[in-house]
Formats: sequence, structure tokens, C-alpha cells
Amino acid sequence: MALIVHKYGGTSMGSAERILNVARRIAKWHRAGHQMVVVPSAMAGETNRLLGLAKAITDRPDPRELDQIAATGEQVSVGLLTLALHEQGVKAKSYAGWQVPIRTDSAHTKARIESIDDLRVRSDLEAGHVVVITGFQGMDETGSITTLGRGGSDTSAVAVAAALGAEECLIYTDVDGVYTTDPRIVPEARRLARITFEEMLEMASLGSKVLQTRSVEFAGKYRVRTRVLSSLTDPEMDLATEAQSGTLITYEEDKTMEQAVISGIAFNRDEAKITIAGVPDKPGIAFKILGPVADANIDVDMIIQNASHDGMTDFSFTVHRNELSKALEVIDARVQPQIQAREITSDNQICKVSVVGIGMRSHVGVASEMFQTLSAEGINIQMISTSEIKISVVIADKYMELAVRALHKAFGLG
Repeated sequence: MALIVHKYGGTSMGSAERILNVARRIAKWHRAGHQMVVVPSAMAGETNRLLGLAKAITDRPDPRELDQIAATGEQVSVGLLTLALHEQGVKAKSYAGWQVPIRTDSAHTKARIESIDDLRVRSDLEAGHVVVITGFQGMDETGSITTLGRGGSDTSAVAVAAALGAEECLIYTDVDGVYTTDPRIVPEARRLARITFEEMLEMASLGSKVLQTRSVEFAGKYRVRTRVLSSLTDPEMDLATEAQSGTLITYEEDKTMEQAVISGIAFNRDEAKITIAGVPDKPGIAFKILGPVADANIDVDMIIQNASHDGMTDFSFTVHRNELSKALEVIDARVQPQIQAREITSDNQICKVSVVGIGMRSHVGVASEMFQTLSAEGINIQMISTSEIKISVVIADKYMELAVRALHKAFGLG
């Protein structure tokens, strides 16, 4: 049988009862003959609780110590799940990321995986064990514990699946797959049976909370078939039925998938816009603005530079809302003294709404349909960004739900 990786989110691990259900599900797959590696998240709310304790001590906690603290949530999860597997009569061993080891760079709280040593895991699998590995964490070259950022357990699971050459990585969550948009906003949203890595990467990066962006990048790069499905179903359900449930994320494009021009509507409320008005319109100005921002480890999303007037231009870009204050500090301290901009303004009451679909490659008129739909609802577009398979717009946050519902209807996704 196959080598399969299961990943379980915090909701799936939210209580002793749910952990026992997870163990029953894993035991079912193991008894069917599969080699099983499991990557669980911390119990729901535990990481927030741990980080809250740190913030109660200091407003500026050291990132290395934050990783030391946050990593304990997953260590509790793997221990509890391994005990639950023992209760099912299944041989199982648990490991922290540093014990595997999963090696990362030293960017604490945002570390990236560099390599995974699979020797110990393969030895245990050959001996008939289920191997349970902490998600979200690893170890840098100095031996310090690192964490991968929020949602990092998804990345851990896909990376482990890639390193082991797993047949499939199953991401169990509290939803039963990937939908055309958030069903809480559009009740008519449909679950997708299949979606390409390209589309899922765009959906994840544009605000879909089902999977972390980096996990989809990993899956696409190493061609790991990944499936999103629910952990809240009966753990004893028929294995063949469960193995075909949810949404399959795959590199296999087929004619059925290409018939859909738009696969989904994504949105993101975690955006803030910075506008630097009246800067010299000359080579290197973009680097002078964004270089120091990048040096501060702040991710920039959308960028717009306006037309030049009298040798001056306006420059706008978006960052994560939580990093707005830090970005403004960097601009005031390191950018403004160099460029002497006329004005620096910011807006944290914006959102990004996007239409995504590989069918856009072979169909025209998607942009005009999108813009016409928003215009009919009286929604003003502040910024526009495009790729081969997506169009994103920045609009006022108060219009987000209206925009999503209107676009979902306009593109026939219900």
C-alpha cells in the first residue's frame, strides 16, 4: 500500500474527544496497510494563549524566545495523539521538528524549511510505526527552535510528504474542501472537486484561509498531490469514500477544469495601503522605497506607481494590516530622509477581492465583466493587479461582502 501523510488542524485537535477521533481515523488507514505519517497542529487556541502570555510579560518579545514558547503547543499535540494511537493498539512514535530533524533558516517566527532528514522516519515506518511529527516548527543551524509562521503546520505536512515521496498529503480541517468562495458570505458557494496548484496558490495568497500559501508552493514545486477534507466526519466511514472526498489539489489539468473560466472568488481583509506622494520620478526610486521595507522583513503585496507630472510621481503599495505601523516607522526613519516625499498617508480600511481561474488564459472579457459588476454596485476600485489567472482589486473594506456576492453571481459560480 501507499505512504500517506495526514495533517490535522487545531480544531481537529481541539479536545481529548476529538484527538481520540483523529486516532481512530489514522488507525483505520494504518490497518488498511498504509504507511502513515501524521502532522498535527496545536490544540485550537493554544498558540494564541502561549503568545498572549509572552505579550503579558513584554511588549517587544525576542523572536527566538517566542519560537521557544510557541513550539510547545505542537509538542503537546503529538504526545497526546501518540498516546491515543497506543490506545487503538497502533504502534506509534512522536517527534518534535528538531528531532527529525527539520532544518530551517534562522528567521524566527517566519522560518523557511531548508531540508528534512528522513532517515529516522523511514526506519520507524519500516518497523510498522505510525510517525507523528510536530507541525509549524524546525531547527536552525545553531540548534535553536524555529517556527514557520501562522498556518505553518500545513507547510510542514506538505514538506514531509515531499521529502518522503508520499503518494498523497491529506489536509484535514473543519471544512469539507475548497469552495468557490466563503460559504459564510455566499451561501450558494459550491465545493470544488478539483483545483490546480496554480489556482489554489492564487486563492491562498489572495486571502482564502483553507491552506497556507507556502504549503501550496511546496506542493506545486514538488508535485505533491494534496487533498483538503473534513476531520469532523465519522472516523469509521468507508476508507474508499473518504479517500475521494473533499477537494483534490493537483497539477493535472483536464478539459473539465478548463471549461470553467473562473474557479473562485478570494478576498483578504488583512490589507493596508501606504501612499507616498510627490517623489522624484527617476530610476531607483522604487528600490529606495521598498528596499528598506524588505530589509525589515515586511511583505509587500500590490504596487502602483502613477504617471509622472513635472518629474514627480505618487507611489502606493499594500502590506499586511498588522505590519502597517512597522512599515510606516521604516519609511519615516529610512526612506523619507532620502526621497523627501511631499506626503505620506496610509489606509487600513481597505480589502482585496480577486477572481481566479485558469480559464482566463483562453477567455477574454473577464476584467471588463468584473469592473462592470463592481461599478453597478457603486464600488470604487483603488488599485488593480493582474496575472495570467487572476485579477485583484483593492476596494474600501465596507464593500467587501457586497463585492464578493456580486462577483460570485456575475460569474455563475453558484
